[in-house]
This record gives sequence, C-alpha cells and structure tokens, in this order.
Amino acid sequence: MQFEITEIFVRSVTVERLNDDPFESTPVRVFLDGKFVMETKRNVFSVFGLTPDTGYTLMLAEGDEECEQTFTTAHESFLLNVRSFGAKGDGVTDDTAALTAAIMACPKDGTLYFPKGNYLTGPLFFKSHMTVWLPKGASLIGQPDRSRYPILPGMVRNLYDNREEISFGSWEGNPLDSFASFITAIDAEDLSFIGEGTIDGGADKGDWWVNPKVKRIAWRPNLVFLCRCRRVRFQGLHTGNSACWCFHPYYSEDLSFVDITITNPANSPNTDGFDPESCRNVKLLGTTISVGDDCIALKSGKLYMAREHNQPTEDVEIRNCRLEFGHGSVTIGSEIAGGVKNVHVNKCLFIRTDRGIRVKTRRGRGDCSVLTGLTFENIKMDGVKMPMTVNMFYCCDPDGHSFFVQDQAPKPVSEMTPAVGTITLRNIEVTGAEASFVCAYGLPESPIGCIDAENVRVSFNKNAAPVKPLMMDDFPEFAGKGFFLKNVKEVILKNVTVTGSADSEPDMENVEKLTAENVVFTAEA
Repeated sequence: MQFEITEIFVRSVTVERLNDDPFESTPVRVFLDGKFVMETKRNVFSVFGLTPDTGYTLMLAEGDEECEQTFTTAHESFLLNVRSFGAKGDGVTDDTAALTAAIMACPKDGTLYFPKGNYLTGPLFFKSHMTVWLPKGASLIGQPDRSRYPILPGMVRNLYDNREEISFGSWEGNPLDSFASFITAIDAEDLSFIGEGTIDGGADKGDWWVNPKVKRIAWRPNLVFLCRCRRVRFQGLHTGNSACWCFHPYYSEDLSFVDITITNPANSPNTDGFDPESCRNVKLLGTTISVGDDCIALKSGKLYMAREHNQPTEDVEIRNCRLEFGHGSVTIGSEIAGGVKNVHVNKCLFIRTDRGIRVKTRRGRGDCSVLTGLTFENIKMDGVKMPMTVNMFYCCDPDGHSFFVQDQAPKPVSEMTPAVGTITLRNIEVTGAEASFVCAYGLPESPIGCIDAENVRVSFNKNAAPVKPLMMDDFPEFAGKGFFLKNVKEVILKNVTVTGSADSEPDMENVEKLTAENVVFTAEA
C-alpha cells in the first residue's frame, strides 16, 4: 500500500492512494499523529482541522500493512473572521458588502474564515495570496436577482492604443459580455478555497434556467470564473446550483481541484461541471460531478480567440473521479479552436452519462484546432449509452447545420480545417452500453489520426432502443454496434472483447490501416 500527499494547505491536506482501482478501493484507516481520524474507501480524501505551520505524521493502515509520511502545513499570516466585518450568515441579510470588505482587508498569506452559517451574497471578487476557509456548516449562497450581478465586458481595447485588447467576459468560446460569476478571480495567484462547506450559486431560486440561450442584459454567469490566474486551488468543497457552467478557468495555469463535489439538477441547462478553457497544467483529482450537461468539457475558444489570443488547453490530469448523470463524462470541445493536447484521464468511474469519452469539433474551428495526445486508461463505465464518440461534423452553433459544416464530401484543406490526432484507450471496462462502443467520424479531408484501444471489455444492454450517437445531420440511429469508424488513418485493436453486439466485426469505411489482435465479438449478452 502506498500513498502520496498531493496538496498541503494551511489547515488541511489531501491524500491520494496509489493503486489501479478507479475512484475507490478497499477501506483504509487514517491516523494523524497516532490518533484515528477516519476510515475511507476513497482513493483521494482530505484531512481537515489542522493548524498552520505545523508538522504532522500521517499514517494509513490496511489490514496489517501500514504506511506513513510526514508533512508541514502551509504558512498563515492572519486568521480573519468574516463576522468581524459585519457579515451575519443568517441566510436573510445581504452580506455582500461585509464580505467584500473582508476580502479586500485580508493581508498577504491570510485566511478568511467563515463560521457556521448561510452567507447570502452577490458576486464576490477574490485576490492573490489568500485562503478562503469554509468549514462544515458554512455556506456561501448566491443572490438570485440578476440585477445584483455586475457585467464583465467580453473584450476591452486600450484607450491609448487601439491595437491592444484584454478579455474579461466569455460566453461559449467568444469574448462576449457576461454577468460576473458568483466567485470570480482576475489576474490572481496563490489563491486557495478549502473546507467541507458549500458554495451554492442559488440559481434554482432565480430565472437563470428560463430561456437559457436568450441574452438578457448579458450572458449567464458561471459559479466560479478564474481569468488569467495562476496557482489557484480548490479542496473539499461542495459546489453547485450554478446559473451556467460551474467551474470555468480561463487562460489560467497551474490549477488544482481536489476532493470537491459538483452538483446541478439533471434538467438544468448548460450547467457543465468543469470547463477549463485555454489553460495549462490543470489537475482534477477525487472529484464527483453530476450535472445537467457535460461533466467535464475541455475547451480553447472559437476562431477569434484562437487567431488573436491563441492558447491551447494542455497538460491536463483527471484522476480518481466519479462522473455521472451528464451528457458526457469527459468531453473535448466543441469550442476548441485553440487545440487540446496532452490529456490524461485515469482511474475514473463514468456512471449513466449519455456519452463517456466525447470528442466534438467541425469545419471552421481552424487549423490551430489540433486535438491530440488524449489518453484514457483504467476506466469503468456503467450504463453509459455511447462510451466513446468522435464527431468532426458537430452541428451545434448558429451555422452548425450549414452545407460547409455538414457536407460529407472532401473539401480542400485550409486554415479552417481542424484535426484530431491520437486517442489512446487502455484497460477500459464497459457494462450496459446501448448505441455503440466507439463511433468515430472524421472529416474526409482531415481523417482522425489514430484510435488505439488495448485491453477493452464491452457488454451491451440487449434491450436498448436505437439512438443517434453523433450530433450531426442525417446520421443514423444505432443499437449494439461495437465499432463505427469512418475517415480514420489508423486503428489499433488489441485484446478487445465485445459482448452482446449486433455486429460480428468493426464497421469501417476509409480506414487506411487496421491492426487487430485478439478481437472477439459475441452476440450473447
């Protein structure tokens, strides 16, 4: 048994067990300085209630096996109580002004402490070099009235040099005026949010989910928006009830989100869980997500941002997460004009999402939109209708149904042509699939580079009704199809077993190279 300490905060620590089991494993007992703290099955868990600038010995015990490590909590200059600034936390009083004063007053390396209570507030803006501590029983709750939300302009030009511009607001990949998110940080660094408390956007009390695609004053806010930030961390918190996306890091880097919970109602529109856009070095560990749209969606903007402010999303680690009840478990796209590379999804559970691995792009995303180095391993999927889809004819957006996007005949490769490179699957176990296991449709002028699958077991739900796996025009419905592969340069299948399939072999068209070793299709469920 081994573990590592993944994140150390001023008053808490997060631990990750090192094994091959997705999300959870056999129970372990946790001791701190020889005192029993908890028993847990989770691979990623946190220990709270620590003291700053203090050394500890953490021990995990599983049966007769023990393993321990020492660590020292981070430095804290001051601990400030928000009640000292006039915050009531009674769920009725508007605490916006008091909390804003507390944030602005917090000294470098200080901690802002929220005692147990319900703090009703409008949007809050946070700054660098501070920790926000929401212990169990403390909740930040968003005001439902949109008139309380300031506007972040999509793009602002320098008054003295019109060639310079800076983005503050963002909506579906474009720099557009948006309401400030409930929690916002702009150009901040070394900022942490910790605890077992709650960040509740309060969207269920307002009208944010009514006519969600209609702009009213500005576009809907997110729960958390991190704009050009560095070294921001979230730990342990319960979050949700967002007006739109929950976590939206934007042109930020060195981010950690560990042991958090993200929850939105299943019928809440466009409430993605975690959407880093044009970000580098992002870590999402031990997180549970259940939302009304994609659980995770990696993005890098639409064409304007890719041309003028190009930054791919890259070096993303998603591990030991439970993703359920969303449209897609892990989605790449579709606002992806800046590209995505080096994504590693490992040891995760996908539970009853519509799609598991979902790659979506289209003509018009441009030649900077290169999606490659996407690796998925040690994944268990249960009740996922379409475990993997790759769609280069994605039909959303106002022009998504245009002839240019949907024409299946080859077009000249141009600056408007996107590309999908290598997608790797290792040690994947799927039960209860419905439409298909892999449905991949590349552009004829830009075929998918390589789909490499090894050690894969798939079983289908034989009672499933046919459904349409790809959001593109004139695509058929499937049920029980193992592989549908069109316009792919290379396909590698090794040790693949498909049970309950309607086919006896992969359905392929315009696949340049196929390597198949020990690939078995059986009709029995």
